[in-house]
Amino acid sequence: MSKNRNPGEEARALHGVLTANRWLIARRISQLAFFMLFASGPWFGIWIAKGTLASSMTLDVLPLTDPLVLLQSLVARHWPELLAIVGATIVLATYALINGRAYCSWVCPINPVTDLAAWVRRRLDIQKGWSLKPRSRYFVLGAVLLASALTGTIAFELINPITTLYRGLLFGVSWGVLGVLLIFLFDLFVARNGWCGHVCPVGAFYGLLNTGGLLRVSARGRERCDDCMDCYAVCPEMHVIAPALKGAGPDASPVIADRDCTACGRCIDVCPERVFRFTHRFDREIDTTTGSKLAEKSREKAA
Repeated sequence: MSKNRNPGEEARALHGVLTANRWLIARRISQLAFFMLFASGPWFGIWIAKGTLASSMTLDVLPLTDPLVLLQSLVARHWPELLAIVGATIVLATYALINGRAYCSWVCPINPVTDLAAWVRRRLDIQKGWSLKPRSRYFVLGAVLLASALTGTIAFELINPITTLYRGLLFGVSWGVLGVLLIFLFDLFVARNGWCGHVCPVGAFYGLLNTGGLLRVSARGRERCDDCMDCYAVCPEMHVIAPALKGAGPDASPVIADRDCTACGRCIDVCPERVFRFTHRFDREIDTTTGSKLAEKSREKAA
């Protein structure tokens, strides 16, 4: 793990606070922007998107439907309306092209909650806790579909914290915040990155779309890696880093191709050596520069 409880400290000292948090800031702006698309109606009477992330109509023209909601409807033996099918197709095509799990880090309103829990864990030096396998989420996804098939309902939407949080914030349904609090406590005290990394069936579903997505993170400057471990400390899916970062030989791709990667960009932010960068899945270029002059100066000053 990281050598300190404050990963990114050296990057902030070296490159400045804004540069060392640029993708984190960008994600928060993105998440807020998506939320305001829905909040503008009930809060200000300006109806841009009607509904929630589960199903919505934007500007009375563009239907968008969560593909997992549509899939649950199908296995529950409820044939959806044409608009729902069109909306799900649009969402599927978009995320399949870009990056399936970008939904988790750039759109989902639960992400700031789990990020906060991870930050508090580091500050309090809470140890790893319950160890869950990344594949656990796929068993949960299967259970959700089975529940829908057996009950004839869109089962997960009855408890989906994403939907309940939106309803709570938009329409004052206070109980919707309870699920979010439970997720925070689960991530804080039970399992590191437990909800998003090991439980959430929505993330599991979008991960299945992430096989061919174009947007990727590359450890292009891995020759400069000084093993500070900050990237592992902040990554919500830390198992995706090693193959790209520690790949041996010129044929080992520096691109993080694992479908679990959420393209959150935190590894890019916190790395003082600027090892990582956003790129596309076909970029195999490696920067052979070894050592960062700026980082060397920083360490000399600290010494």
